[in-house]
Amino acid sequence: MPLIDISIGRGRTPEQLRALIAGVHEVAAATTGAADENITVIVREVDKELWSRTNTTIAERESAG
Repeated sequence: MPLIDISIGRGRTPEQLRALIAGVHEVAAATTGAADENITVIVREVDKELWSRTNTTIAERESAG
């Protein structure tokens, strides 16, 4: 019963997020043998001001580039 929890920076279209969910679901089914009804995919969109790597937020990196 796979539960896949994805955190991603806010800003994708609903179509992109739906494609992500579908792709992850397909791979989980193919690699684990789990039935479709037992696979859960959660996508959490995080504001770019709240996501930091190397003490720099995504928003700061985008505004610098």
